[in-house]
Amino acid sequence: MTGEPVNDDQPLRIVIADDQASVREGLVLLLGGVGGIDVVGAAADGEQALELVAEHRPDAILLDLHMPVLDGIGATRRLVAEHPGVAIVVLTTYVDDTSVLEALRAGARSYLTKDADRTDIARALHAAAGGLTVFDPRVHATLLAATSPAAAPQTGPVSPGPQLAGQPGPAPDPPDGLTQREVEILGLIAQGLNNGEIAERLFLSNHTIKTHINRIFTKTGSRDRVAAISYARRHNIG
Repeated sequence: MTGEPVNDDQPLRIVIADDQASVREGLVLLLGGVGGIDVVGAAADGEQALELVAEHRPDAILLDLHMPVLDGIGATRRLVAEHPGVAIVVLTTYVDDTSVLEALRAGARSYLTKDADRTDIARALHAAAGGLTVFDPRVHATLLAATSPAAAPQTGPVSPGPQLAGQPGPAPDPPDGLTQREVEILGLIAQGLNNGEIAERLFLSNHTIKTHINRIFTKTGSRDRVAAISYARRHNIG
């Protein structure tokens, strides 16, 4: 029954809500193949999600933010009021501070971005159902920035604007086509962390970390971790 502790011997029962059919159906197939998870319903908007939760009484819901009829924020508020035992995990493309803060204030327990793999998502759902909170690293950074004393809310892209004398300009793009995530992982390699420690730090699977590291080696021309660390130091990474 919803609201009771999750029994480890039983699969975690979840509802998925996303307005994009391809994403929704992909998540159903992706998570349906994960042991210990039972997808009991899939909704195209917040209202449908509420109906499915009332019908199936799941342990958790995986919820997009921007949906028609009733968006993720509104659905989260109603879920907290009407079904407080259902753990809410947001899965979205939006990591601006307004979206993150509104979702958390509405009652979401965890917040992931859509580049998370099925292991990350499954871990977050189980953690949320167990009363824990999981944030994507980018979300965590956004949350820290948004709650710092000097932070000002951002609702969309911000133009660079004039720079005051003595202020640093925008951070340069990562070298050699590295993504921000790859730079983050390269920095952790340079700090001496192994794959398992990096996976734990970033709430990612070992497989995902290994994939990122292979791409880092290719882009930086590194044959091994020693070469990658040397590259990181030359480019002031980590």
